[in-house]
Amino acid sequence: MEIRWNLRVWACVWGIRLAETVEFLVVESQRAGCFGVICEGGVMGILLGLGFLGAFLLAVVMTPLVRRAAPALGLIDLPGDRKVHVVPTPRGGGIAIFLGVLIPALILPAGGVLAGVESSPGLRVQLVAIGLGAVVLFLTGLADDRWSLSWKLRLGLQFLVAGCVAGSGVRATVFVSQPWFGFGLTVLWILVLTNAMNFLDNMDGLSAGIGLIAAVLFALILLLMVERAAWEVALLLLLLAGSLCGFLVWNRPPAAIFMGDCGSNLIGFLLATLTVAGTFYQRSGSRHVMLAPLCVMAVPLYDFCTVILIRLLQGRSPFHGDKSHVSHRLVDLGLKPVYAVLTVHLMTMMTGACALLLYKVQDWVGAAIVMSVILMVLTVVAILEFVGRSSVGQMQGRLRREQGVLTGSDRT
Repeated sequence: MEIRWNLRVWACVWGIRLAETVEFLVVESQRAGCFGVICEGGVMGILLGLGFLGAFLLAVVMTPLVRRAAPALGLIDLPGDRKVHVVPTPRGGGIAIFLGVLIPALILPAGGVLAGVESSPGLRVQLVAIGLGAVVLFLTGLADDRWSLSWKLRLGLQFLVAGCVAGSGVRATVFVSQPWFGFGLTVLWILVLTNAMNFLDNMDGLSAGIGLIAAVLFALILLLMVERAAWEVALLLLLLAGSLCGFLVWNRPPAAIFMGDCGSNLIGFLLATLTVAGTFYQRSGSRHVMLAPLCVMAVPLYDFCTVILIRLLQGRSPFHGDKSHVSHRLVDLGLKPVYAVLTVHLMTMMTGACALLLYKVQDWVGAAIVMSVILMVLTVVAILEFVGRSSVGQMQGRLRREQGVLTGSDRT
């Protein structure tokens, strides 16, 4: 109890210092009349770092408060056949993640932190639409955590939000001139990624860790790998990363709280929409870099597709929870849950590194080699999962039969 109290005091003190530092940097740079010039350099980098730290501190402080209020709110995740935990655990940690992103996202622009950053009015409209959509899906997830909504209702709301966001201008063209194609592709991307992150929320620290890795990688690409840094989108990604990092303090194994659907929906939606709002391609002759988001999210997409396929082949609803996820299949091979989570995190880092390599190759031939590496990694994982799982199952069955024979011989 004393340690938690000291942590809160420490977070509050540093939160005050953070606000004072941000105010000082903005005021001094504006007084010098060179904010618009130097924000592309060191000052903006410092502000991004402070935004990350602020989101981290907010999540660290808010998560235990949400955990304490969870029983009164009816946010308790009970053990079950398809679940790994064996004791009732509070959920709703997505509330802390949401506040960790929302509060700095409102304070920093209001304080003039991004005053010197040039952005089109269209981008601002898109970011507002993304923010409103995030609120709707967060509240939908929170209602699902409390009352277990129908998957059809949830999917319908997701489709509606994705359509509205795409209609606001958050749209991937993939160099196809027909507007309907970009609209449909964007809606599909948002739906798939939102549900993919929800599917991955099945072990302690898994979904939050992947969200943290993906958000940091996307921010690095938008800041360092493109000709013109997308400061506003990168800031939101780093706020998400900082908030997830703070939440992981309490969600790491053994988890003291789960994020719930309100958290996983928020993470997937923000990653999907911000990757579309951010421009990964900015110069001619390098269109292959549009594959970067697919590389970073390769593992969540692989898990989503294989789980859907397994459930359909077994004649079950694709949204009926079970233990057919990548992490569960790795546990079936003999890994402890904590090592299964670490393995999935390392796989995500590997595919994310391939996304960075796309910016170092010059043509589609190099991009094809990078994508083939990712494909081979996922193929090896699939072989280990399905062939190895079958072998382990056969071995376990043989051992059970031998034990039955021995037990029968003892009785005689």
